[in-house]
Formats: sequence, structure tokens, C-alpha cells
Amino acid sequence: MTIRVLMTRRVPKLTSGLDLALLPTLSEMLIELRAMADRQPGYISGETLRNVEDPHEYLVISTWKSLESWKWWMANADRAELEGRIDALLGTSTVYKVFSYD
Repeated sequence: MTIRVLMTRRVPKLTSGLDLALLPTLSEMLIELRAMADRQPGYISGETLRNVEDPHEYLVISTWKSLESWKWWMANADRAELEGRIDALLGTSTVYKVFSYD
């Protein structure tokens, strides 16, 4: 059963607006995370989107061959370490939602 995972992340706002200093670091980390996922069994594709109406919000959509493949990826220690660094940079946890096709 193919699944799609939607992950949302928020870049913190400072008093002067979007914390632009975080964006290059965040972008590099997301590229590294995508490269790691690309080498995982069961990974099909992924894309990263930025909300047009709320530029502080990012949406990552990934497609996996099975729920088991996704769970294996979530248990990957290297992924968890990098995800932890991303969450620490942003000051908030990534939100995951897993969907299946009917």
C-alpha cells in the first residue's frame, strides 16, 4: 500500500519578521535529509513547498511504497539525529501526518 506523508515545519518569527538567517541552514539540512531518504528502500519521491500566504510554514510531501518502509525510515538513527537538529534550529517539532490511498 503506497502512502504519502505530509510534514509541516514552522520557521520562527522575530520582531523584525521572518528570521532570514535560518533559511540557508534550514535549506541545507532539508536537502541533506532528502538525499538520505532518496537512498532508503521504499522511498518514491518528495517535494518541499513554502506556503505562499504564510512564508513561515513549510510543507514536505513524501511518497513511500509502504507504511513499513516509512516506519523503517522513521526508526533510522541518522534521520532522527538530523531531524532533531532541524527541530532545534526551528524551536519546534516537525508535525507528521501519514495518508494512504483508498
